[in-house]
Amino acid sequence: MQTIFFFYFAFAVIVSSIFTIGLRSPVYCTLALLSTFLHVAGLFVLLQAEFIAAIQIVIYVGAVLVLYLFVLMLLNLKATEHFFHKQIWIALFFGLVLLVEILMGLFRSTLFSMGKIEAGKTLSPMGNTEEVGLALFNKYLLPFEVVGIILLGAVIGAMVLAKKIPTSKPEEKPIT
Repeated sequence: MQTIFFFYFAFAVIVSSIFTIGLRSPVYCTLALLSTFLHVAGLFVLLQAEFIAAIQIVIYVGAVLVLYLFVLMLLNLKATEHFFHKQIWIALFFGLVLLVEILMGLFRSTLFSMGKIEAGKTLSPMGNTEEVGLALFNKYLLPFEVVGIILLGAVIGAMVLAKKIPTSKPEEKPIT
């Protein structure tokens, strides 16, 4: 059953990625990108990386994609173009060539050899999210705090740059 879900998510990621770069309407491209992000999160869930899947959804879908849609709505683009780009066939050709090269490299690697496969190290009994949290707040606490301070400075800088300075108008003398 897991294999079926993997092939579904992989196929959906490939198709929606092609739509992301191939569609002409920026809103449709953004919706295809949304589909790509959600299906990649599904692949992370299949890999038992639930924390990464949640971060994928919260950060990419919840923040980045909403920012894209917000900018697109502010630009007020007109959709008077064709559905696909004219170069879609060239892009598909080169994508197919790249896929063949990747498959050739995979089949020639040791990943598909018939040699004996050794078992990896034993996983700890705690979950993936707990391991990430412990590593983040024990081993990487100082870099985590430094990134927080840098992001705070970026937010303050953006607010200062976005603030409009009121221009003082010269006082008009009343007409008497």
